[in-house]
Amino acid sequence: MATNLFVGSLSWGVKDDDLADFFGTVGTVVSAKVITDRDSGRSKGFGFVEMSSDEEAKKAIDELNGKELDGRPITVNEARPKEDR
Repeated sequence: MATNLFVGSLSWGVKDDDLADFFGTVGTVVSAKVITDRDSGRSKGFGFVEMSSDEEAKKAIDELNGKELDGRPITVNEARPKEDR
């Protein structure tokens, strides 16, 4: 089962492919998405990466949390389900 990860503190310049390449160093990336503002199209500074297994997701958290991507240390943890508003 694939595990979804939350990635925070992204710089404005990080794109989906950058995220996929960065996480690809520790495992198989199923999908990578930087969340953007609907109106301006600019990054909101966070995204989600889906890894192919729970083991790879744990490895990504352990190895990439706090690492620098595009000049900024990123936060990586397991994504929580979206809450109802």
